[in-house]
Amino acid sequence: MFNVNLWKQSGHWDNYKDDMFDLEVEKEKFALKPMNCPGHCLMFGMRDRSYRELPIRFADFGVLHRNEASGALTGLTRVRRFQQDDAHIFCMQSQVKDEMRGALDFMSMVYGTFGFTFALKLSTRPEKFLGEIAVWDQAEQQLRESLDEFGAGWELNPGDGAFYGPKVDITIRDALGREFQCATIQLDFQLPERFHLQFRTGTADEMSGFQRPVIIHRAVLGSVERMIAILTENFAGKWPLWLSPRQVMVVPVTGVVYEYAEKVKQQLHEAGYFVDVDVSADTLNKKIRNAEIAQYNFICVVGAQEMEEGSVNVRCRDDVGTKAKGQTVPVTAFVQQMDVLKNAKSLESKLA
Repeated sequence: MFNVNLWKQSGHWDNYKDDMFDLEVEKEKFALKPMNCPGHCLMFGMRDRSYRELPIRFADFGVLHRNEASGALTGLTRVRRFQQDDAHIFCMQSQVKDEMRGALDFMSMVYGTFGFTFALKLSTRPEKFLGEIAVWDQAEQQLRESLDEFGAGWELNPGDGAFYGPKVDITIRDALGREFQCATIQLDFQLPERFHLQFRTGTADEMSGFQRPVIIHRAVLGSVERMIAILTENFAGKWPLWLSPRQVMVVPVTGVVYEYAEKVKQQLHEAGYFVDVDVSADTLNKKIRNAEIAQYNFICVVGAQEMEEGSVNVRCRDDVGTKAKGQTVPVTAFVQQMDVLKNAKSLESKLA
C-alpha cells in the first residue's frame, strides 16, 4: 500500500485509478498496489547507482489488488487479489537487446517445460500515453529488432501498448488449442523520467556523467492464479510427475502385506514423493480402479512375491501396456526411474 502521491508521480493515478482500491488513513489517501513498478523504482533510486551495477534485476511475487469489474471476474483466471512473477530490469540503452533476448529465452524455456506453444504480438502506442512520440518510436523499434532476432515470428498489435511504453504480449495455447494471454515484456522510458532515476556513466564530466536507465517490465507466468487455472484445465487432472499432488498409490494384495506396503510408502516418502496406501476393504481390482480414477502417476501393487524380493509391481498411468499386469522392479530402481522423470520434468509418466 502506497500514498497516492506515489501513484500520481508514476502516472498510474491519472491513467489507472478506476482499477485501484483506495482508502483514507489519518486524513491522507492511500491505494493498494495493482503493480510493483513504482516500488521498484524507489528501490533503484534509494542511492547512487553506477553503470558497473547494471543491469539490476528486481523480482517480486508480492500480493497485488486490482478493482476488476464484477462482470469480468471468472474463477481463478481473473480475480481482484492475486500474485504475479513481476520483475523489473534496470539497464543501459546498450543492454536492452541482450536483456530482451534473455527475457524471451526465459519465457520460451518456461512455456516449453509446460508443453505450451505460444504466439508473440508487439503492442504499440495507445491513444492515451505518456511521454514523447519520438521516444515511443525508438522503444518500438528496439522491440521489433529483438523479436526479429528471437526468430519465432510475431504479429503487430497497433494501439494496444501500456500507457507508459510498448510491450510484447505472449499468447499461449493449451492442449485443446485454447488461447490465454499470460506473459508480457514491456519497455519503459517513462518511469525513469518520472522518478528521476539515473546512474553514473563513468565519464569525467560531472554534467554529462549521468544517464537515465531503461526499465524492462517482465512477467512470464503473469498471474500465478491464472496460470494454475490454465495448467489445471490443460492437464485435466493428469498432472506430470513433477507437479502431481498424487504421485504414487501403493496397493497391497492382502492384509498379510499391509506392513510391507507401509514400508514401501515410507521409502518413497523419504525419497521425496507423495505416496498413499490403500488398506481399505475393497477388492484388488476396485483399489486399482479407484487409483486410476484419481489419476495417480504410478500404482504399485505389492503381494507376497514383491515383499520377498523387496520390489513393487508398477502400473504407469500414461503407459497402457502396463495397466493389465504392470512391471516388477526393485523399490530402489523404481525411485531412481522416478527421479529421472522428475528431474527431466517429463510430461508423461512412463518408466524407461
